[in-house]
Amino acid sequence: MLRTRVTREVEIPNKVVLKRLEKSPELGPKVLFFSGGTALRALSKRIINYTHNSIHVITPFDSGGSSAKLRQAFQMPAVGDIRNRLMALADLSFHGNPEIFALFARRFPKEETADALFDEFMHMVRGEHPLVAKIPDPMRKIVRNQLQIFCESMPPDFDLRGASIGNLVLVGGYLAYRGHLDPVIFTFSNLVQVRGVVRPVLNKNLHLVANLENGERVVGQHLLTGKEVPPLASKIERVFLAEDHAGGVAAQIHIREKMAALIHSAELICYPMGSFYSSLIANLLPTGVGAAISETSCPKVFIPSTGVDPECCGIGLMEQIEILLQHLKADAPGRIATSDVLNFVLIDKKRGRYQGRIDEELIRQLGVEVIDCPLIGYGPATDIDDRLLAPILLSLT
Repeated sequence: MLRTRVTREVEIPNKVVLKRLEKSPELGPKVLFFSGGTALRALSKRIINYTHNSIHVITPFDSGGSSAKLRQAFQMPAVGDIRNRLMALADLSFHGNPEIFALFARRFPKEETADALFDEFMHMVRGEHPLVAKIPDPMRKIVRNQLQIFCESMPPDFDLRGASIGNLVLVGGYLAYRGHLDPVIFTFSNLVQVRGVVRPVLNKNLHLVANLENGERVVGQHLLTGKEVPPLASKIERVFLAEDHAGGVAAQIHIREKMAALIHSAELICYPMGSFYSSLIANLLPTGVGAAISETSCPKVFIPSTGVDPECCGIGLMEQIEILLQHLKADAPGRIATSDVLNFVLIDKKRGRYQGRIDEELIRQLGVEVIDCPLIGYGPATDIDDRLLAPILLSLT
C-alpha cells in the first residue's frame, strides 16, 4: 500500500473509493486525458466501470493510412482516433450498440478491386449490407444518411481500399454539419451511449511537423511514429503545427473557450503513455492549453511509456519530463510554476522498462513527486496494465 500527498493524504489504490465508484459510475470524477492513437483503448474500456465523466482530448493530426486519404479529399482534421475513442467508451450493453460497433470496426479489404469495393459500399448506403441491416432504427437511418452524404461528396477517384466504415460515417456527419466535428461527436455519443466526453483539441486541418537534430524536417504524424515507415534515425529537436504540407511556417492557433472550460472542469489531468510527441505533446502545442492546465486546481500526473517509443530516439525519461514541462509552460515562460502543471510521475521501477535513467532526487527537486507502484501486468509484455492503472488514477482524484 502506498500513501502520497496532494493536498491530502490518499491511499493508492483506495478500495473504498473504488467500490463507491463502481456502484455509481455516473457520479464518477472528471479524469482528463491528453492522448491519441490506441494506447488508451484498454484503459478507456475499463474506466467506464468507475466513471462516466472522463474527458478525452484527442489529436486530430493523423496523416497516415486511410486518414490521409480522407484529409486530402476533404481538407479536414483526422477522425480515426476520435472514432476509436468513441467506440472504446461506448456502452455495449445498450440495444443496437454491438451492431454499431461491428460496423464501425469494419475496414474495406485492401486486395479487392475498386468496382467490388464500391458495390459493397453502395449496399451499405442502401441498407442492404448485413452489417447495416442488423442495426436497429433510428440508428440505422442516421448511419445510412451519413454514408449517403459521404457518397455524394466522395471524389470520383477516391480509393476505398483499407477505409474504415466508421470514419466514412463520421466524415459524412462532418460534411452535413458544414465542417464542424462537435455536433457529429455529440450525435454519435448519444447514439451509442458513450460514457465520457471526447473532443479534438482543435477543429483545424493542421499538420504535425518535427525538426530533427540532423537538420531534417519531417512533415506528417505518420512519419514520426515508426509504424508505417522506419523509425527516426535522429533525435527530435522541435515539433510544431503547420497549415501547409511543406511545414514551413508554424501555425499560431489558440484553443476555443469551450476547450479551456473543459480543461478547467477536470478533477485529475493525466499525460498518459503512448507516442510521446504525436499523441501527447501534439495536444499541448495549441496556444492556451498550458495556461488552462495551470489554472486548473487538480492533481496532474505523467505516465511515461514503457518499452521503446520510436519517437523518443535519443530521449530518455528525464528529458521527456523536461520536454513535457517546457510545452506545458510555453504559454507564459517564467510565470507558470511546475506545481501548476505537473505533480506526479507514475512509474513501476520493478517491472517497467524505461528509456534512460530514473533520477528520483532530480525529479523531486523539480517539485514533482515520484509514485512507484505496480503498473506492468504479469507475463512477457512490457505494456502498462489497465487493470492496475485505472484504480491508481481514480484514487488520485
